[in-house]
Amino acid sequence: MNKWIAGLALAGGVLLAGSALAQMERASAPEGTEVYFISPEAGATVESPLTVRMGLKGMGVAPAGTQAEGTGHHHLLVDTPLDEVDLDQPLPANDAMRHFGGGQTETTLELESGEHTLQLLFMDANHVSFDPPVTSDPITITVE
Repeated sequence: MNKWIAGLALAGGVLLAGSALAQMERASAPEGTEVYFISPEAGATVESPLTVRMGLKGMGVAPAGTQAEGTGHHHLLVDTPLDEVDLDQPLPANDAMRHFGGGQTETTLELESGEHTLQLLFMDANHVSFDPPVTSDPITITVE
């Protein structure tokens, strides 16, 4: 009886792990989808705090967790190169990788004085990148 219960528990664990991996599959965004900065503009000199406005073409914005076709939500990389991000896993939330899971398209950002690089990622309901990724061009700004 104990072996049967142990076998059942092992099978359940394998099913749960497989289910979690399936959730990490990267979906395709509709062709022509673009994410971009409305503001600030590349090369801008700004004061902190600054307002960042995010634009999107070809998809809709929805809060994280919303499983609706053709939707996702914004993320902002701050001084973090895209090649340092594992796009096959949910994006961690920290000061360098900002999440807008409420469906926000605008935020106020406080940055130290100096030069900073910003890049937008538009990701699915589970904070996983589309395949191919929907990213803006990185922009560099100077904070006075």
